Amino acid sequence: MLSTTPRTTLGRAKNRGRSSREDLYAVLDAGLVCHLGVVVGGAPMVVPTGYGRVDDTLYLHGSTGATSLRAGGEVCVTVTHLDGLVLARSSFNHSMNYRCAMVYGTPRLVKDPEERLTALRAITEQLAPGQWDAARRPTAKELAATAVLALPLSEASVKIRQGPPEDEEEDYALPIWAGVLPLHQVWGAPETDPAMTADLPVPDHVASRTIPVR
Repeated sequence: MLSTTPRTTLGRAKNRGRSSREDLYAVLDAGLVCHLGVVVGGAPMVVPTGYGRVDDTLYLHGSTGATSLRAGGEVCVTVTHLDGLVLARSSFNHSMNYRCAMVYGTPRLVKDPEERLTALRAITEQLAPGQWDAARRPTAKELAATAVLALPLSEASVKIRQGPPEDEEEDYALPIWAGVLPLHQVWGAPETDPAMTADLPVPDHVASRTIPVR
């Protein structure tokens, strides 16, 4: 079960909340980009970045010079999937179908070499499954220039909306179209780097993510 704290307790639309840790994993594992919210010099900063999950730890990475990774203190990380626009009979009741997760906590800087590699592998595989084993490993110089943060999934919330519009009872008789406009994200055909020096086919782990054009 997910934690119940003042920050993770929903104030509105409580029926959209999910308490299962599996729901949290599903939202995080389906994402590609998270938004890292930090406070820098007394002002908020929200940075989009890649991430990876290993069990109950979320890993983030970036340049050792990145202000967002050196801010210290508590952070909030969010992941959101937009699944469709909910078009109601009244503008007030328009909405979105979505899945989102919010994670609160104080991240720690990962210093252990083995854990750093585990984290970087998780981040790489989150974006491109199979790519870690296909690509060159990072060098000592590259690792030295990379900061890795570990954020425990101990305080998190999940909110999901699905289904048709929810209009006022008296509006259902109005001659206005209402429904859901679904949104689907798909991968296009791989584009080979023109700087390639060898004529190599697209790797299976990359090609398998594309949808053939019919």
